[in-house]
Amino acid sequence: MWFWGSKGASGFSSSSTAEEVTHGVDGTGLTAIVTGASSGIGVETARVLALRGVHVVMAVRNTASGAKVKQDILNQVPSAKLDVMELDLSSMESVRRFASDYKSTGLPLNILINNAGIMACPFMLSKDNIELQFATNHLGHFLLTKLLLDTMKNTSIESKREGRIVNLSSEAHRFSYPEGVRFDKINDVSSYSSIQAYGQSKLCNVLHANELARQLKEDGANIKVNSLHPGAIMTSLWRYFNSYLAGAVSAMARYFIKTVPQGAATTCYLALNPQVAGVTGEYFTDCNIAEPTSLAKDSELAKKLWDFSTKLTDSHSGKNSS
Repeated sequence: MWFWGSKGASGFSSSSTAEEVTHGVDGTGLTAIVTGASSGIGVETARVLALRGVHVVMAVRNTASGAKVKQDILNQVPSAKLDVMELDLSSMESVRRFASDYKSTGLPLNILINNAGIMACPFMLSKDNIELQFATNHLGHFLLTKLLLDTMKNTSIESKREGRIVNLSSEAHRFSYPEGVRFDKINDVSSYSSIQAYGQSKLCNVLHANELARQLKEDGANIKVNSLHPGAIMTSLWRYFNSYLAGAVSAMARYFIKTVPQGAATTCYLALNPQVAGVTGEYFTDCNIAEPTSLAKDSELAKKLWDFSTKLTDSHSGKNSS
């Protein structure tokens, strides 16, 4: 029987914090990108990675907010190595610009944390005319990862260190549309459900991680890819929920909602903890391997999503995106 705070095989639990799960880990010499590093658990992820000696590139939509967070972290961790770069995941043009700018810095890339996201918003289209949750939570990260993959491969070879890609999914992947991914109805406003569309995007995060893990393993690349559920955390993600629901959730918070340091724990665990060395294509919650839905483990669905995403990103490039 599961109890809040009960430890799993890793020795960690739902109550473990990001600092606790990286205690004693030396990240000196590693470079990481954290998307959405200016709010919520992205801030804590950036702070704890920097605390462990990792050079963190904060990929944020609002660079002014990012600069403020950077200064806040430096006030706590004076030795932190932090850079702020602009990235709007809902815009493929912005993703391509970020990847190009990152490559031009000559920085290595050991860790990519696909953290940023939006949740349960009303129906909206991205700058590329794609439903906003699918575009931001999945497609932007899919393209970003694709564009940075060669840099990660080269870094893992030159450094002789395992690269790690971390996709933030959610238990909400269990509440996608019945068919999982609505390839033919991504932009169908008439049947749009903000909750199911969020679930769909989070299912895509798991499917993307699993298919990428399979491909990299097949290629013999020393890069591991995993996805995770961070836990329920009261952050700005909840802004689209009505006040009654938000109030009800807050009233129940003491029983199951994590603090931000607890919410960032599984991300930091997958990014840095040596226990995860060699582990790929898994779904984690509370710093332990967990069981996602059968749809999330469907390899054919993962390949179909990969092909669908590739066509969408290629069609908005004007040239080959690889």
